[in-house]
Parts: sequence; structure tokens; C-alpha cells
Amino acid sequence: MWRIFRSELLKLRKSHISLLVFVSPLLASLLALLESVQEEAFPWHQLLATMALLHGLLFLPLLAGVFAAFICRYEHAGGGWKQIFVLPVSRTGVYVVKFGLVMGLLLACQLLFLGGLLGVGMLKGIEAPVPWDMLGRSLLGGWVACAPLAALQLAVSTAWSSFAAPLALNVIFTLPNILVINSEKFGPWYPWGQPVMAMLSGAQDGFGAFLVPPETLLIVIAGGFALFFAGGLLYFRRKAM
Repeated sequence: MWRIFRSELLKLRKSHISLLVFVSPLLASLLALLESVQEEAFPWHQLLATMALLHGLLFLPLLAGVFAAFICRYEHAGGGWKQIFVLPVSRTGVYVVKFGLVMGLLLACQLLFLGGLLGVGMLKGIEAPVPWDMLGRSLLGGWVACAPLAALQLAVSTAWSSFAAPLALNVIFTLPNILVINSEKFGPWYPWGQPVMAMLSGAQDGFGAFLVPPETLLIVIAGGFALFFAGGLLYFRRKAM
């Protein structure tokens, strides 16, 4: 497993994909700088909500697809899958490592988002104590909510040799987010909308929005992840490379 992980890290270094983890935190921070939060009753909650609506609504779902596509790009080029499986490695190990790297890149996005949020708060002179518990729930919830989407996108990326096709599919399903998440009936079940809903749910003690109970999100996210990951892994193990 460690050899597979090292090999995947070398591929990532050559692709410079890690630079993409800065895009969403940077743009969300720039957006928050344009908003006024000093007079809000809960300034950190409002700042988080402002940044999460761009970060979790648009960029996290898109980046999950981009990272998954990049992770599989080298194997689709020049018979890379066959080269991997002539080595003494298991398909399960390869798939698990690739999924772990996608989630690792998304975690880096969340940590940079936290840094951007704290930086914007300092620049705006927010004097209220930093609600670490609320921020932790929100950022961790948003990251965990990416797991079903990352599993689904990884399955699609391993199945389709085209680099553009999985990305186009991801964009098509991400754009309706702004409408779907406002639906109490369909929002919690929509994988592309779960990251922003989880992030806003983490701030619900001070920010009222179109939220669903965290328990509901947890059940839906866990079930979606189990379904997509198991289905993708089963397909990957049986696919003729």
C-alpha cells in the first residue's frame, strides 16, 4: 500500500494539481472581503456562511471531480492501467489510495479555507472570540460530505478514459445546486449539494438558513458513500484494463 501511495504522490507532483487547492479558498476570501460583517450579531457565523456559499456550493463539488479525473489521467494514457497491474499490487489497494488522495486534496482545501476565513476576520477587525467548535463542525462536515461525491467521481473517472467527460458531467450536476439545496425534499439527497448544506449546518446555532438536521445529512452521506464507493470498487476490480 505504501508503494502505491508513493507512486501516486510522484504523479501528483508532476501534474501540479496541488495548486488548485488554493483557488477556492482564495476566491471565497476575496468575496468575503467585499461583505460587511462587523455589525452582525454573530460575525464569525456570517463570515463562514458568506464564504461557504461560494466554496461549498460551487468549488468543492467541482474540485472533487477535477481531482478524481487528474488522479486517473496518467493511467488512461498509454496503457497505464496495464503497467500498474503487472506489478505485485492489488486493485483494491490502488483504488483505496486514489480515493484517499482525492480526499486528502479536499482536506487541504478545507484547511486553506479556514486560514482564509481567519485572515479575513482579522482584516475586518472582528473582535468576537473565534468559535472553534462551530468552525470545526462546519469544515469537518463539509469535508465528510464530499466523500460520496468523491467516490462517485472516482468511479466515473476510472470507467471513462476521456479526461473531459467526467469533468463535464460534474459541471452539469453542480450548476443546479443553487436550486436543489433550497428544496427540503430533494436537497439532502443530492450529492453535489451536500458539502454546502453540511457546512451551513455546522453554523446553525448562530445562522439561520435552508438547513436540514445534521442526523439526516449524516445518514444520507454515509449511505451515499457506501453505495458509490462499493459500486466503484466492484467495477474497478472486474474491469478489463
